[in-house]
Amino acid sequence: QVQLVESGGGLVQAGGSLRLSCTADRSTFLNALMGWFRQTPGKEREFVAAISRYDSPTHYADSVKGRFTISRDYAKNTVYLQMNSLKPEDTAVYYCAASTSASGIRLEQYKYWGQGTQVTVSS
Repeated sequence: QVQLVESGGGLVQAGGSLRLSCTADRSTFLNALMGWFRQTPGKEREFVAAISRYDSPTHYADSVKGRFTISRDYAKNTVYLQMNSLKPEDTAVYYCAASTSASGIRLEQYKYWGQGTQVTVSS
């Protein structure tokens, strides 16, 4: 059983910061491409960021490039998404996901998903 557990969501004012965490089982963490996606009610889930095995390459959606940073902590089997300069349009449920692909930003490439964590950015 593959478990991905997200945490770190919450309410923040525009311009503020949050750091999301995703803890995976060690095998998944060491061997998988890890990604973050987000979704609002009635809309399609969209790609946010991804980090490959061995920490390269990384990928970011144009909408978050320069504001968000994805990273790994090997000691904690954890992937982080540091979110700075948050905007109201960043409000969504954020999902951690794992893929067997070496690199990718397509939703269909990701097989394992967490339950999501809510991020709300107020104006």
